[in-house]
Amino acid sequence: MSLFELFLIAVGLSMDAFAVSVCKGLATGRMRKLDAVRIGAWFGGFQALMPLLGWLLGRQFESYITSIDHWIAFILLGFIGGKMIWEAVRGGEEETGGGLGARELFVLAVATSIDALAVGVSFAFLNVNIWSSVAFIGVTTFVLSVFGALVGGRLGEKFKDRAEIAGGAILVLMGLKILLQHLGVINF
Repeated sequence: MSLFELFLIAVGLSMDAFAVSVCKGLATGRMRKLDAVRIGAWFGGFQALMPLLGWLLGRQFESYITSIDHWIAFILLGFIGGKMIWEAVRGGEEETGGGLGARELFVLAVATSIDALAVGVSFAFLNVNIWSSVAFIGVTTFVLSVFGALVGGRLGEKFKDRAEIAGGAILVLMGLKILLQHLGVINF
């Protein structure tokens, strides 16, 4: 696999994490650099970990993982997105400082990295240096997630409540899109 191909895979896998990072920045309103780095670390770490786990699982479990990955992503993203919408409509502040607690970031990191698990399974059948590949994917996701959180935070300062509703709706729609793509209902 060429470096360019790996770059395309890394960017493609990072897009969900980037979008969620923008949403977290929007919902938070005022994104501190340290919080953006924390978001990037969670998402980048899981985007690196999941292909490694997928690679380790290899051929033995491929049909089981790929048959349910879309349902897992749909449920997790739908739950977190729905929670964001509920809290914005309810009008209360979240206890975790805008939803940046470890539990929520863990769930979002898992939800956005499910596809990376399937990519890791495919890596088991290719001539790939798994360590450099997962490092490249993790760093790419980290950089894009930090950038997304900071951009979202800038916009969120002005549009906090509306932005949180929009961010939650985007997460729900992303989960629905993943589900519909895997079920063959849509093709984009």
